[in-house]
Amino acid sequence: MEKQELSVGQVARRCGVAVSALHFYERKGLIFSSRSAGNQRRYGKDVIRRVSVIKAAQQLGVSLAEIESAFASLPRHKAPNRTHWQALSESWHQALSARIRKLEKLRDSLTGCIGCGCLSMDNCPLYNPDDVLGEQHTGPVMLERDD
Repeated sequence: MEKQELSVGQVARRCGVAVSALHFYERKGLIFSSRSAGNQRRYGKDVIRRVSVIKAAQQLGVSLAEIESAFASLPRHKAPNRTHWQALSESWHQALSARIRKLEKLRDSLTGCIGCGCLSMDNCPLYNPDDVLGEQHTGPVMLERDD
């Protein structure tokens, strides 16, 4: 049985991404193509799943650098299977949980000051009396802590 190859336009339509996104993913080594006799890109059907994983990860807040790192462990010309996805999701779970904690902390601080360090107030009587944290650090110090 002959391997079905898809054009860049077919993959873009099927995945709901721009052609330029596919070219970008390919330059990053996230997807791979071959060339037709007319020097046009051709993709295997595995690319559809790889692009779907990229899109799902990005929607979860996983950075492209994290996706690149995780994809380095995948076979180059195969679709990620259930086992691969499980390993990827486990590796991203801790980072996503930390982001969620920070977002919850930010949400819960919005009615007061945002992390004592945004410089919108001279000092915060609740979290940072006399701007002590400003003398030690810059930026939203309270939000950057992992406590």
